[in-house]
Amino acid sequence: MCGVAGIVSTSPPDPEQVRVMCRRITHRGPDGEGYHTDAHAALGMRRLAIIDVAGGDQPVYNEDRTVAAVFNGEIYNFMELRAQLVARGHRFATDGDTEVLVHLYEEHGEDLVAHLRGMFAFAIWDMARRQLLLARDRVGKKPLYYRQSGTSLAFASELKALMADPAVSREVDPVALHHYLTYQYVPAPWSIYSAVRKLPPGHLLVWQDGEVSLRRYWKLDFTPRPAGGEREAAEQARELLLDATRVRMVSERPLGAFLSGGIDSSAVVAAMARLSDRPVKTFCIGFDDQRFDERTYAATVARRYGTDHHEFVVAGSSALEVLPTVARHFDEPFADSSAIPCFFVAELSRQQVTVVLNGDGGDECFGGYRRYAFMKRMGRMQPPNALRGVLNLVGSALAQGNTTPRLRRVGRGLRLLAETPQHRYASLMSYFTREGKDALYTEALHEQVASIDSYELIRQVFDTSRADEDVNRLMDVDVNTYLPGDLLVKVDITTMAHSLEARSPFLDHHLMEWAAGLPGRWKVDGRVTKALLKKAMIPWLPSELLTRPKAGFGVPLADWLRCELRPLAYDLLTDNTARSRGLFRPEVVRQLLQDHDEGRDRSNQLWSLLQFELWQRTCAEPSWDTATATAQPAQGSCG
Repeated sequence: MCGVAGIVSTSPPDPEQVRVMCRRITHRGPDGEGYHTDAHAALGMRRLAIIDVAGGDQPVYNEDRTVAAVFNGEIYNFMELRAQLVARGHRFATDGDTEVLVHLYEEHGEDLVAHLRGMFAFAIWDMARRQLLLARDRVGKKPLYYRQSGTSLAFASELKALMADPAVSREVDPVALHHYLTYQYVPAPWSIYSAVRKLPPGHLLVWQDGEVSLRRYWKLDFTPRPAGGEREAAEQARELLLDATRVRMVSERPLGAFLSGGIDSSAVVAAMARLSDRPVKTFCIGFDDQRFDERTYAATVARRYGTDHHEFVVAGSSALEVLPTVARHFDEPFADSSAIPCFFVAELSRQQVTVVLNGDGGDECFGGYRRYAFMKRMGRMQPPNALRGVLNLVGSALAQGNTTPRLRRVGRGLRLLAETPQHRYASLMSYFTREGKDALYTEALHEQVASIDSYELIRQVFDTSRADEDVNRLMDVDVNTYLPGDLLVKVDITTMAHSLEARSPFLDHHLMEWAAGLPGRWKVDGRVTKALLKKAMIPWLPSELLTRPKAGFGVPLADWLRCELRPLAYDLLTDNTARSRGLFRPEVVRQLLQDHDEGRDRSNQLWSLLQFELWQRTCAEPSWDTATATAQPAQGSCG
């Protein structure tokens, strides 16, 4: 596990610039560094030593040193690949997984990615062809940013490394901002900066003599396939999860697991306990607010498997203290509030281990989100076209009017009923509606994005999915949008901020490809989500975990924004600095704050705006911190 950076150019690149880039991401690799420089390429890396701790330095080379590679991630089948390559005459200088890349490249060229089982972002420099190959893993576990400038190209694991070059424009991309306010994250291929792009998951980028080409090499296929019976499928789910967990437990450094108390992380801990000859170290975050606290369920699993269990309680005051630090690590606005407990559980874990396994991907494999069941029920209600306009008008009046929370929910339901399934799901996944953004934007920003529809990102995946059931189509959408754009970014950034490697058995592509072909009715059965996985886990997990409602990894955000975080929100969102950006109408921002004070929940919208402003200040004003916040007169009580 490492951080990588580099520059390729038709003229000699600056190797010192690459060293500066690597220093910006030392937290991703505190155990060492390595560099390659020649007439057209400068590559660098920072290493977090997990496999072949003593001898696994990078860059790595082929036998005649005409091919070099820097690598971030883990190749779980590297021993099998190594044996095949040795049998074909290749000679290895190290015992780690990185070196298989250069020899696979010699054998298969760009198609080497089809042979890899793991998470990765890597760069391979072919000196003879003057060609750079960049690749990102299938689902997007590991990030990779790049910037093209004339005939040169720079790349890095994090934005902060690319932005170490003072010549790079800091101009905000209005389209990226527009999408961010809809989804709470900046989706690939955009970054918040106009000058920088993200390599999307499952993609390759080739640079050769100043020319760039991009292609997709993998997409999860939801085409229905013969599945046998549910009992047989439940057994196979356990076998695939055990195998995916087994290969992810290979480590020369201490290893543990996140344990939230949900089914996915509990299933991974159960698999680890079956594969380990010693107690698994488990780590859990909780809250004083019982609505968000799952420590009781995590402790139940910990007792069942005799884990070495550790807990930490997150308070609103703790969140306030780390907000600037978290914003600096993300490099661009990111408004999933569960990043805060993720940051703390990573910090807690790193005190004892270097590698953690987690339950990421279980919902996307087996249909775990309640919105899937909701969409399935809504899909059975198809009002005539003549009624859709009436439903939308009545729903809008109830949803936007000064009514009770229950009537606002009814209004939103009527609006959703009037929409197509694609638009309905995009609405469910959005935090600012199109109307909300229209009201928020200044005229200048509105003109820049007037032709851009953020919902198109979801509609395109939905319409091109090979699934024959809406439940599987929705999972296809999430695998291509929410999973890589939100969940995997959150875990990668918060764990690597503490030099901690996170591995996700449910994101093993063998398991994902098998689960994608299963019938949607096995995943969502009426109001029961993750139905097949729950059946598969009956022998492994306590019944109270399998029957309780899904909680998610939420935080008491609405309360925090009325109490501990209220002064900060008013200070950042209403001062002259925020107004001077000319992006949002000050009266609309203040109305959102007042609505929230008065009991109408605007926490998601306020958090998105707050994180954007935090990002602006932590980048443009490095000396700024929460101590500069000025309190506003209190309204209401924190009790």
